[in-house]
Amino acid sequence: MAETARKIIIDTDPGQDDAVAILLALASPELAVLGITAVAGNVPLALTQLNARKICELAGRPDTIVHAGAERPLVRDLVTAEYVHGKSGLDGPDLPEPSMPLAEGHAVDFLVDTLMREAPGSVTLCALGPLTNIALALIREPRIAPRIGELVLMGGGFFEGGNTTPAAEFNIYVDPHAADVVLRAGIPTVMMPLDVTHQALTTAARVAAIRDLGTPVGAATAALLEFFERFDEEKYGTDGGPLHDPCVIAYLLNPRLFSGRHCNVAVETGSELTMGMTVVDWWRVTDRPPNAMVMRRIDHEGFFALLTERLARL
Repeated sequence: MAETARKIIIDTDPGQDDAVAILLALASPELAVLGITAVAGNVPLALTQLNARKICELAGRPDTIVHAGAERPLVRDLVTAEYVHGKSGLDGPDLPEPSMPLAEGHAVDFLVDTLMREAPGSVTLCALGPLTNIALALIREPRIAPRIGELVLMGGGFFEGGNTTPAAEFNIYVDPHAADVVLRAGIPTVMMPLDVTHQALTTAARVAAIRDLGTPVGAATAALLEFFERFDEEKYGTDGGPLHDPCVIAYLLNPRLFSGRHCNVAVETGSELTMGMTVVDWWRVTDRPPNAMVMRRIDHEGFFALLTERLARL
């Protein structure tokens, strides 16, 4: 791990695309993964924390710290997405049960303790799932907010609409109240909405290139992607499905792959019709101050070249 490696914590609900994001981070010497915090989302917590450990072992990194966090959203009942990710959350490859242990202690305690210990501004949070753990940490210890160097999250949608309801993207919809807490906290935030991730399609040729790496990681990743993409291919009529969460890690490795605009993002928490909608003031028609860099475009060829090159290292 490079001396100057950027310190990150990955908060996640694996999920096939979360798994690929974790692999990308663990394959990249520019990033020092201080720990992984699991949250309920794509599947319940018992599976997301298990899946996070399976992926660390697949990457050959059983030394990675994995903590379990929130079992349910702040206010609402948990909504999961087995219809996309399969019953395990990682359907596709047959990954062995992990032998690495789950770290003791709650993910929220780990977040607070780590952010209070590390130098202010030195830790980046990478949020790949519902924002419950991060919101709970901010509620429990508000002093962490100015200590977070950057929050890069996958969530929301604007021009693209929602993927779980007409208005809402899954991660925000599952815990809109947590997203509201996080986006109001004054943390420098980069948001990867569906507008970007729907441009990063796992075409047949791109999956074949990953399988052709000829490694256990390449074979497992290809199997994950082929299972994961079947749902969105049918839904959107595309060759391949969107690869959402790895956009967060790719941004840390090469921000030039993305372009967007600094604007205000608010989350709907009152209306059942639009619950979890990210209301993005893209055209600056309000006087609400910008609170997030909202990405709109991705160099998808560059993104998949980076991903494939990094996976080849594992």
